[in-house]
Amino acid sequence: MSFSAKDILQMQVAPALGCTEPVAVALGAAAAASLLPDRTIDSIDSIEILLDPNIYKNGLAVIIPGTHGMIGLDTASILGALGGDPALGLEVLADIDDDTVAGAKTFLEHKGVTVNLREESGLYVHTTIKSAEVIAESVIVRRHNNIVELRLNGIIQKGSPLLKELNDGTTVSRHQQLEDWLKQRRLEDLVALIEGLDAEDLQFIEEGIQCNLKLAAYGLKYGTGLGIGKALERMLKQKLLTRDMSMTAKILTSAAADARMGGARLPAMSSAGSGNHGLTATLPIWAIKDFIDHDHETVLRAVGLSHIVTAYVKAHIGTLSAVCGCSVAAGAGAAAGITYLIGGDAGHMAGAIKNISEDLTGIICDGAKAGCAIKLNTAAGAAVQAALFSLQGISVQDTDGIIGDGPESTVRNMGIISTEGMVATDKTIIKIMREKQQLKAGKS
Repeated sequence: MSFSAKDILQMQVAPALGCTEPVAVALGAAAAASLLPDRTIDSIDSIEILLDPNIYKNGLAVIIPGTHGMIGLDTASILGALGGDPALGLEVLADIDDDTVAGAKTFLEHKGVTVNLREESGLYVHTTIKSAEVIAESVIVRRHNNIVELRLNGIIQKGSPLLKELNDGTTVSRHQQLEDWLKQRRLEDLVALIEGLDAEDLQFIEEGIQCNLKLAAYGLKYGTGLGIGKALERMLKQKLLTRDMSMTAKILTSAAADARMGGARLPAMSSAGSGNHGLTATLPIWAIKDFIDHDHETVLRAVGLSHIVTAYVKAHIGTLSAVCGCSVAAGAGAAAGITYLIGGDAGHMAGAIKNISEDLTGIICDGAKAGCAIKLNTAAGAAVQAALFSLQGISVQDTDGIIGDGPESTVRNMGIISTEGMVATDKTIIKIMREKQQLKAGKS
C-alpha cells in the first residue's frame, strides 16, 4: 500500500466551521436527530452524550460560531439536534439561525443535555436522543466526522448515506493504513511527495490558504477572542515591536486563531483533524513569503509539505492527546515548509524539525479556548526561528534529551511522550477542568 500527496490532502485536509471537538458533538447529534420523525424542541425529550476525555476537554470553553457567544458541549449537541445538517460533515452548523440558537437556549434551560465522560481514550462520541417512543443513536470514532453507527430503537440503520464512509468497506481502514504508512516514511520520502502535486492539488491548497486568511483578516479587524493578533499590530504601531518574518507569522496566525476561537462564522481549512493545526500549518508560510524571493507555486508546494509533515507527526502523537498538536505537529509542518520555501534541502528541514521539537515538546493541551491564540502565536514564531536556525547550520544535537539522530527518531520519541508519558498529565488536566466546572455550577 502506497499513498500520494493527493491522497494525504484528501484525507487530512478539509474545511471545518468551529472547533472540531464541539463540531464532532454537533455532528453526532445531527446524525442521530436525522432519524427522528420530528426534530423540534417540543418533540425531543432528552439528549445524552458519552465522550472520550479529550473531546470533553476540547469542547468545554470554546465559542460556537453563530451563537453570539454560547459555549459548551451541551450547547453543541442541542444545536446539532435542532438545526445541524449532518450531510455537511465538519460544517454541520453552517445553516443554524437565530431561531435555532433561541431554541437551544430554551432546551438547555428547561431540559438540559446530559454529558458523560468515558474513561477510555481515543476519539469517541456516542449520542442518544429520546423522543416520545423513539430512541435515536449515533457513534463517531477515530476521526471527528467518522460516523460508524446509527441506531433507531436499537436497530442498526445500514442504508444511511451518512455511513457511506464505512459502508464501502475502505475508508476507516484506509485512514489507519495511511497512519501506519506515514510512520514508516523518512523525511526525504515526504519531501519527494510534493513533486507529485498537480494543478488540482495546488488549487485546493490555494483555497485552503485563502480560507484561513479570511479568519486572520476577521481577527485583525474585530479583535475577537483574546485579540492577540490585533494587539501585536497595535504594539507595532506603538513601536514596541518590530515587524520581521517571525512577528508577521505570529500576527497572521494568532489573529486567525482569535477569530476562530472567538466564534467567527467562517470555516478554517483544517489539517490532521484540527482547524488550529490548519492555521498553524499554512499561515506562517504565507506570512514570510514577502520577505524572500519566490514564485507562487513554490509557496503552495511549501504549504503542501507542511500538511504532509503535520499528518506525519500526528500519526505518531495521536489524534487527541495531552500534547499541543499545534505546537509539535503543525509547528513542525510549518518549520519544514518555511525551510523549503527559503531554499533549504531535506537536511535543513530535518534540523528545523529537531529544533522546534526541542523548543516546544511538552506544551500541554488544556482544551480549546480563546487562549489557544497565544499558543499559535508561539508556534508560528518558533517555526520561523527553527527554520532560520537550521539554515544557519544550527541543529539540536542528538545527545540532547528526547532528540534522536534524525527527525524520524525525534518524532517517534515525541509520540512516546504523548501516548505513554503524558497519560497522567492528561487525566490531571481534565480533573482540574472538571473541578472548575463543578465549582462554577455550584455558584450558579
